[in-house]
Amino acid sequence: MNRRFLFGTAAALLAAIGLAGCKDDKVSTEQAATEQAQRYEWKMVTAWPKNFPGLGTAAERLAERVSAMSDGRLTIKVYAGGELVPPLEVFDAVSRGTAEIGHGAAYYWKGKVAAAQFFTAVPFGLSTPEMNAWLSKGGGQALWDEAYAPHGVKPLAVGNTGMQMGGWYNKEINSLDDLKGLKIRMPGLGGEVLGRLGATTVNLPGGEIFTALQTNAIDATDWVSPYNDLAFGLHKAAKFYYYPGWQEPQAVLELLINQKALDSLPADLQAILTEAARAANQDMMDDYVYHNALALDQLKQQGTLLKRFPDEVLQAMQLQAEVVLGELAAQSELNGRIWASMKAFQAQVSQMHQLSEKELYNWR
Repeated sequence: MNRRFLFGTAAALLAAIGLAGCKDDKVSTEQAATEQAQRYEWKMVTAWPKNFPGLGTAAERLAERVSAMSDGRLTIKVYAGGELVPPLEVFDAVSRGTAEIGHGAAYYWKGKVAAAQFFTAVPFGLSTPEMNAWLSKGGGQALWDEAYAPHGVKPLAVGNTGMQMGGWYNKEINSLDDLKGLKIRMPGLGGEVLGRLGATTVNLPGGEIFTALQTNAIDATDWVSPYNDLAFGLHKAAKFYYYPGWQEPQAVLELLINQKALDSLPADLQAILTEAARAANQDMMDDYVYHNALALDQLKQQGTLLKRFPDEVLQAMQLQAEVVLGELAAQSELNGRIWASMKAFQAQVSQMHQLSEKELYNWR
């Protein structure tokens, strides 16, 4: 009888465990089904004019890619700069939750996060593939996350313009004296460098640049490179097109995601958003390599005068850039770690590139 009692008790216990397991499986299945059925409608604010080549269109393509990859479970409505919020207030809008997602350039919000400047471009710094590698393999992404975390924002690289041009000028730059008193639109660390060399710098959104240059409100401007500069018609407002783009050897475009909104997504939609950003990053790089070549030909055909900065000026810019970056690094412990990490990575990868890319380009 004791054996029968024990067998009966064990059978009842196993049955109960089985029922509980089935119940847990049912709950998990129902939860998964609910997540699959739930749809999310997000707003993306951008710093770009509507449908602007390369920058604005990249944001639109990202939204289309996310919708397709998620089978419509996550849709993103894109707002051009000024439609929902001003171009230079994208970071604040995402931080507050006015929009779940934003598309811009980190140095636009240096007033909010001084460290942000490192994550667009550093004068005489990393190239496009080097920057991507530093972010994904060299610890850069973790530092970027740390810088934005207090604001409830998750950053991701979502594109890159590649090396830019030095800008459009209505006066020739033949010596350092020509920079003194120059009124130029140049954001970020490049603008700080020119300010130290005697120029007066301003930060204008893209949509205001042509008018400011044409009306002599400014003497010069950087923007991007031939693809975007041609679209803005900057060759009609300035005489000289300078190179190289010392101020932005590459320029990261960033995706800003409200952290609470991101955390609310199921794991598969978070993965889709992350991979869509990675695809957009490569897509934009390809876009600029192709379209810059075509646009440069058009600019030359329309009489654009290409000018190289004198070595004396470039050398002074490089020396001043080291000072500016050192001062920025000294502002906080985090800034110091970011700059140390970036410099160490650049020194490491430059050894290989001296033997590979540089030699190939010289011979070509």
